Amino acid sequence: MNKRPRARATATDAGYAIREMAIEDLPKVFALGQRLFTAERWPTLYRSWDQYEIVELFDSDGEFCLVAETERRIVGFALGTLMEKRGTPWRYGWLLWLGISQRYRGRGIAARLLNRLADLFIRQGARIMLVDTDAANEQAIHFFRDQGFGNDLMHVYLSRNFTEHPSYIQLRARQKRIRSQRRRRLLGSRVVRGKKSKR
Repeated sequence: MNKRPRARATATDAGYAIREMAIEDLPKVFALGQRLFTAERWPTLYRSWDQYEIVELFDSDGEFCLVAETERRIVGFALGTLMEKRGTPWRYGWLLWLGISQRYRGRGIAARLLNRLADLFIRQGARIMLVDTDAANEQAIHFFRDQGFGNDLMHVYLSRNFTEHPSYIQLRARQKRIRSQRRRRLLGSRVVRGKKSKR
């Protein structure tokens, strides 16, 4: 992983600076995302938000990873990537993650992050910017529409519970047998050691 120096902040509004994410920001951004993308509210986001996702984005698309900072505290982030479609001149900027601390919402931070990211995409030749969000996240949908996004396309996520799948049942049964055998061996060795110590 390339360790980039802390990027210079852009001009601030109301004490908030938008700057490129630095390596020392990774734990703070991850922690903020964990507080925002909870299993109860956003199960799909919760499942895909992990530290490896952030590290990979930082390593491959660091120039499109931005943070909002105030008083050395990370209060928001926008993580994006630039995609190219082979065989065509098209480039797409894709906002993958956008998060603002609950306490700092309604202050224009999300719009500033989004606009700065859009500028970066445009400078790299992107013609379109894509975003996606949970269909139930009406606040996010309203925000993106206010920012000029449209042409909604529905995408359906399906899930399957493997607890009734034959392979899953076999695996669980095998694991249970192995644990049981280990317990018997452990108990047997304790009994043998106990008998030897009595002699």
